[in-house]
Amino acid sequence: MRCKILIVNNGKSFLIDSILQELETPTITCVCTGYDVKSIEAQKDSVDIVLLFVGEFTSELVKTMVFIKDICADDSKTLYLAGYENEIAKAKEIVPANLVKKEFFRPFDTKIIVNEMILEAKEVNRRHQMKEILLVDDDVTFLKMVKKWLSHKYNVTVVKSGMQAIKYITTHRPDLILMDYDMPITDGSKVMEMIKSEPDSSDIPVIFLTGKSDKETVMQVMSLKPQGYLLKTMDREKIIEAIDKYFETSKWQNAVNASELRLY
Repeated sequence: MRCKILIVNNGKSFLIDSILQELETPTITCVCTGYDVKSIEAQKDSVDIVLLFVGEFTSELVKTMVFIKDICADDSKTLYLAGYENEIAKAKEIVPANLVKKEFFRPFDTKIIVNEMILEAKEVNRRHQMKEILLVDDDVTFLKMVKKWLSHKYNVTVVKSGMQAIKYITTHRPDLILMDYDMPITDGSKVMEMIKSEPDSSDIPVIFLTGKSDKETVMQVMSLKPQGYLLKTMDREKIIEAIDKYFETSKWQNAVNASELRLY
């Protein structure tokens, strides 16, 4: 899969043409849009990196930055900002600093921008080769912790609700869904039912996460016929080992036996 870079700016220029010419390689695809949200929205699901050239602040640019902020936060896209120092400072009043990978200040050095994009594209393509896990939980602290545990060997996307998970799999196909069983509004069982009811997603494997180990809860969870379940109280090594064994074997039970884990 080729890495796709979205370049957002206010029109054609020699700089943009130079960047495009340097970046079009067998492993990178580039697409350009203006600041209109509709054009960006049409590309958002297929791009991995966003390079936003910040210009004169207008209501359109502010709407664009809010939209880009949301898609980068929700879909873990890499965001770069380019512009004058004061423009970028204003932009970061809208876009949180933790979402910005790097800033490029005018006057631009095309080689620096291109080299950074190439390095990031290599990292994206490396992640594309990794198994993809969709992690679903309403506990933000737990999400961050488990993502950190798994990200060194898996491409982990996190969402905070069952409905966000359903929305995500309409345009993405993870290799595994690791999902909290007890979530408000749309709990794990409802999400599982919706996943299995659609032909395009019915065969996506699901492993439930639960904080309860009593027999009644175990029976409820397993009656939905997931690939398995993990207790949230398990330590880091055991959770990683269980996920590794799942991908290494065709059946969850084989994974459990091989790792000698006590899951309940």
